[in-house]
Amino acid sequence: MKSFSDHPQPQFERTDWQSLNGGWEFGFDKAARRLPLSRSFDDAGKRLRGGFPLNINVPFCPESRLSGIGFTGFISTARYRKTVSIKSGRRVFLVIGAADYQTFIYINGKPAGRHRGGYTTFKTDITELVKDGENEIVILCEDETRNALIPSGKQSDRKNSYSCSYTRTTGIWGSVWLEYAPLERFIKQIRFYPNERDSSCDALFELSGSGRLCIKVKYDGKEVFHAERDCPKNSEAVHIKLNEAHLWEPGHGRLYTVEASFGGDTVNSYFGLRSCGLDSQAFLLNGKRVFQRLVLDQGYFKDGIYTAKNDEELRRDIELSMALGFNGARLHQKVFDPRFLYFCDLYGYLVWGEYASWGIDYSNPAALGEFLPQWLEAVERDFNHPSIIGWCPFNETWNYRGKKQRDELILGVYLATKAADPTRPCIDTSGNFHIKTDIYDVHDYRPETEDFRKSYEALEHGELYELVLLDNPDRQKYGGEPVFISEYGGIKWIGDSSIKAWGYGGDVKSEEEFAERYAGLTEAITSNPHIFGFCYTQLYDVEQEQNGLYTYERKQKFSDETYKKIKAANTSRAAIEEV
Repeated sequence: MKSFSDHPQPQFERTDWQSLNGGWEFGFDKAARRLPLSRSFDDAGKRLRGGFPLNINVPFCPESRLSGIGFTGFISTARYRKTVSIKSGRRVFLVIGAADYQTFIYINGKPAGRHRGGYTTFKTDITELVKDGENEIVILCEDETRNALIPSGKQSDRKNSYSCSYTRTTGIWGSVWLEYAPLERFIKQIRFYPNERDSSCDALFELSGSGRLCIKVKYDGKEVFHAERDCPKNSEAVHIKLNEAHLWEPGHGRLYTVEASFGGDTVNSYFGLRSCGLDSQAFLLNGKRVFQRLVLDQGYFKDGIYTAKNDEELRRDIELSMALGFNGARLHQKVFDPRFLYFCDLYGYLVWGEYASWGIDYSNPAALGEFLPQWLEAVERDFNHPSIIGWCPFNETWNYRGKKQRDELILGVYLATKAADPTRPCIDTSGNFHIKTDIYDVHDYRPETEDFRKSYEALEHGELYELVLLDNPDRQKYGGEPVFISEYGGIKWIGDSSIKAWGYGGDVKSEEEFAERYAGLTEAITSNPHIFGFCYTQLYDVEQEQNGLYTYERKQKFSDETYKKIKAANTSRAAIEEV
């Protein structure tokens, strides 16, 4: 399958860019105790005095083998330095794909910008601080995984990994690059609003300055739209009426490429012609019912932790999933790399956009101010990806150290998400406890097939049984929303006997028993005409959590015959598709 580019962010590829991945000078501080995050550049500058005695391979975190460091203890500060040749006279942006958690940027010894949040791409205008020739870039990242106001996802808050918490990620873990644009007139942002019903797409451009905007849209190399217009203001809406309609569908990632030029600045992007929504019971793609056959993907890699070694590793996860009959994934407790989402777009792979909500104290009112800006950055960055068919900011907000979730936090983030993007459904908090949600999803790891099946038969009468509510009867109530079994299975099958394995639902004794349980649980979902999808836990093992369908290295755990049975269960026609 042909890809369009090697840019770190193919949804917004400025043609004049320079990769800064590779070797950087490096230093870090071990965290023997919990250290507060710096409040200012002056405070952060004190942590630069530790120097840069090592070398690191960016964009891999220092905990990973691929970084060349491989230190897996607690790290409070990561320091990076690199000398880069820059030609001035243009606007220069420094872009960091992701850095955990608080980042300070210095250019030639002067403060340039800062960012909070460990999972989203951020861009800093460094034009006024660079000079012709050699320029010093220094980046300081501070992190405290055990801080209750820092979202950290599946990163372990203990010294070592345990159960479903894994090796930590500190500092830069996304690509770093420079972008160059004209000083006065350039493109800031593009949003696409496709409409498959009339073969069109509305594009909203955010611009700097006034000038002439040129847009070319192609499908498979053939031009299907072309327009030019003068833009006297800083925003412009363009209605793209397509000469040819090619719908984006599961397994068919039909993408339209876009070239936009403005004031000497050129940006390449793309969109898919599709819509997503809900009816009273089902998920709709392009107005048609599509059963979601999903698998849980943690986005971890044995050698790179949060970061894949190359595009082949990113594509491989999608290919392994689709080979077993899945048509998408829950991208779990992490904001995934834009290039992975790009391949999801190319393959026609359905995914849910989530955030690394674990680690934050969702009983604390202060969590809203910390969490919401970071989450909305993720929604904004990934808005244009056709593969993202829904948003889910939180996961399993049960109790935080004995304290109940703050319902206003869950509600406020849900409402903000719907305001930021009304085009997709939103699950407020996956698994429970729901406050206001478009979809009522359930996590159910019971291993007994008949018990599992019978508990959902009550949906015929508008009732939903949940084991978790036996001890929490007033925490949530099913209100007739479409139903999604978004976590189930998790059947432990040890792929690496050298470590103590962990999984859900009791052990199975043979591959035959594994296949029988897998097929039985999955058929209980697909045969129910009131459930629109499933998500099996999980695609591959991660460290000690060995309930994947493949090993952590993405190698086979089962015989070809067992994989055939898994695929047959996944691809059987769902009852809700017959309605």
